[in-house]
Amino acid sequence: MVIKVLLLLIFFAVMIGVGFYSRRHATDVHGFVLGGRSVGPWLTAFAYGTSYFSAVIFVGYAGQFGWKFGIASTWIGLGNAFLGSLLAWVVLGRRTRVMTQYLNSATMPDFFEKRFQSKPLKIAASVIIFVFLVPYTASLYNGLSRLFGMAFHIDYSICVIVMAVLTGIYVIAGGYMATAINDFIQGLVMLVGIVAVVAAVLNTQGGFMEALNSLAKVTDPNVEQVGAFNSFFGPAPFELFGVVILTSLGTWGLPQMVQKFYAINNEKSIKTGAIVSTLFAVIVAGGSYFLGGFGRLFSGQIDISQGYDQIIPTMLSGLSDLLIAVIVILVLSASMSTLSALVLTSSSTLTLDFIKETVKKDMSERKQLLTMRLLVVFFIAVSVVLALIQYKSNVTFIAQLMGISWGALAGAFLAPFLYGLYWKKTSRVAVWTSFVFGAGFMLLNMVAKELFPAFLQSPINAGAFAMVIGLVIVPVVSLLTPKLDRQRVDEIFSCYDEPVTVDKREALD
Repeated sequence: MVIKVLLLLIFFAVMIGVGFYSRRHATDVHGFVLGGRSVGPWLTAFAYGTSYFSAVIFVGYAGQFGWKFGIASTWIGLGNAFLGSLLAWVVLGRRTRVMTQYLNSATMPDFFEKRFQSKPLKIAASVIIFVFLVPYTASLYNGLSRLFGMAFHIDYSICVIVMAVLTGIYVIAGGYMATAINDFIQGLVMLVGIVAVVAAVLNTQGGFMEALNSLAKVTDPNVEQVGAFNSFFGPAPFELFGVVILTSLGTWGLPQMVQKFYAINNEKSIKTGAIVSTLFAVIVAGGSYFLGGFGRLFSGQIDISQGYDQIIPTMLSGLSDLLIAVIVILVLSASMSTLSALVLTSSSTLTLDFIKETVKKDMSERKQLLTMRLLVVFFIAVSVVLALIQYKSNVTFIAQLMGISWGALAGAFLAPFLYGLYWKKTSRVAVWTSFVFGAGFMLLNMVAKELFPAFLQSPINAGAFAMVIGLVIVPVVSLLTPKLDRQRVDEIFSCYDEPVTVDKREALD
């Protein structure tokens, strides 16, 4: 217990210290929200990765999908790495940075307003972001609480409040720069921790090959395939593909992820960021799902009727005190980094895109900063209350909470954001259609599942469906509806044609 408490105290002290160190970068709106667009490649890459992966992945998704798909769940982690990280950087990174700087936009709703010349679009996007980030934050606390309960035997409420207060302190003090630096530190912890945990858990099962052989003997009355849980694509390949789409392609439309590209400071950041964030995802996401794939070997200790969220904590409960301390800090790092990204995104969006546009249009920069900091406190408080309500009433599992949030946000934003960066003919009506369909589809799925086919009653599958359909809706509606002012659109896209000079080591004549 002394080791666990000591490591936690050191971790907390470093996080808060970084927050106060970064205060000088958070003296104006752009500094607080984007770090002055001067964040280096390694910080940007780690900020992207740590915002991507949280306790939702490590405890919720790894446990649930490892149980369902066995070792094949590792494909989800690899999809996160190559589709959700590498391809996202290649396709979105440079274009997002160039166009958002040209439009002088600091948030995703602000981008929608200036790119599609519509203030109502900005307000609608800010409302969607605020509403659907809430269930995601509640899921972060839930995953963390189970590991804290295992390691320290402390009340869930205390765990939630401590994590919320500490995250709030460093976000309020240092804004985006504090979040980016802490993300880098937390990312290092996650990398070391996941490797140690996977090795330790496999060792308890006699090593990798022995664990794999044992997994081949596992049977399930609902699965006819022999050795399904150690097979290449698992017992349900189609469902597995849906999870890969939701958790990988979804990042392309999540405001807290896309906003990382706004803060890129140079070309090197794009190249380094793409490589580093991909390797980070391979290790952290791949390792988490790989670990979860062996969950059925512990079925004698797990009552699955109590939910999937207990699987990973049960797998880890027999490890040494030192390793459990590392695991707790690993998941704490993952959760705090994601929570900080969510509250910063939500507070900046609500301030700049809603309050400043509708309630107090003449708000000074000083008042904007104060409002964002107050909203960080408010957003964290709301998420804590919802997390406690969810815990006491046992509303749903972690994966379902995340599926609703990701499905609605990415279903609404992915297609119009992507086409808005690349296609001049994207229309304003198409953007509205995507907003209404993505958010409305997931709301309906949440309150009236019985209206959907069996496959789409899962919010995870519904979220993946909403994203894919959005990619079809936007171009079709754009071709059938009035176009934006051609001269203004050409002017916006001219930002990509501005010549730049580079050394010959970068490009030939």
